[in-house]
This record gives sequence, structure tokens and C-alpha cells, in this order.
Amino acid sequence: MLSFRRKLRIETERLKLRPPMHSDYTPWQTLRSGSRGFLAPWEPTWAADHLSRKAFTNRVYWASRSINGGTAVPLFLIRRDDEALVGAITLDNIRRGPAQAGTLGYWTGQPYARNGYMAEAIAAVTHHAFERLGLSRLEAACLPENAASRGLLERSGFKYEGVAQSYLQINGRWRTHVLYACLRSDRRGKTTVG
Repeated sequence: MLSFRRKLRIETERLKLRPPMHSDYTPWQTLRSGSRGFLAPWEPTWAADHLSRKAFTNRVYWASRSINGGTAVPLFLIRRDDEALVGAITLDNIRRGPAQAGTLGYWTGQPYARNGYMAEAIAAVTHHAFERLGLSRLEAACLPENAASRGLLERSGFKYEGVAQSYLQINGRWRTHVLYACLRSDRRGKTTVG
């Protein structure tokens, strides 16, 4: 089961994107706890044990099962020059059959925000989703006031599609989100990354 997971690696100019491993716990816990105030306005409320080793171990096992089952591709962003964990990106809710679609979610630790790492990761995962997984549509959603995320999605070739009322519980309450999508057949910002 783990052999396939270990083979999944996407390289970009500055990053290695790979599934989380048990040895990532300390850097993940340090980055998440140090970025808590930065991330909290945009994420679901963290469970009381969110930063625990047990919760992280469950996350690693979920990642392995999801990749092997073809339902998600959870990846950590590792900076190539110093092996620092800078964030994570997940292609989740992969739907086959007539949909051939998936949903993109991501976060960047505060010390690494606005340095172009996530744009690099989105380009690489988009390429992987369309060219390696054969998906036709990628979707993403963010809060309307999250100008940084909206700009990132638009620069990455995602197009605004509309609004979803009470879409997700963020920071403890139901929040409306703006919806974006990127289509394999109509991509702005095409890339050969991956």
C-alpha cells in the first residue's frame, strides 16, 4: 500500500510536492501552531487535538488510503533548497464517471505566504490532475473577502463561477463562498510543470 504513495512526487522549480509522512509531524506541528492566527479566519475550527501526534498520524494514514483509493491527492509543499515545509495542497473529492472532477484546497504557513509557492504548487497539481489523472474539471472555493486566495486562483487560470450560500463552516460559523473552476479544455495559464 505504501509503495505507490512513496512514488507520488511532483517537482517544481522550488518545491517538492509529496504525501505527508510520519516524520513530518514536528515541522507540521510547528508551522501550523505558529501560523494559527494567520490561518484561523480561513479554515474550519480546529479540533482540540488538531496539533496532536495522534491526529497527525491519522492524517498520514488518511492520505495514504486516499491516494491508493483514488479519492484524493494530499501533498505537502517541501522547499527544495532547505527541505522546509511551507504548506499543503489537496486535490480532494475526486469524482470519476461522467464528472471527472476534483476540488482543490490549500494552505501556506505564515512565514512563507506571498512568495509564490502556492502558485507554483497549484500549477503543478493542475497539470498532474489533467495530464496524469485525466480529470476534466478542478474546483476551488474561498471566502469572498479572501482577496489573496481569489487573486491566486485567478492568476492560476481558475474562473469565477458564482456563489455558494452557507458553503462551509469556517472559524466556527457557516460562511458563503465564491466558487472557481479550471477546465482542462479551456485553461488559461497552461503549464508543462509536473
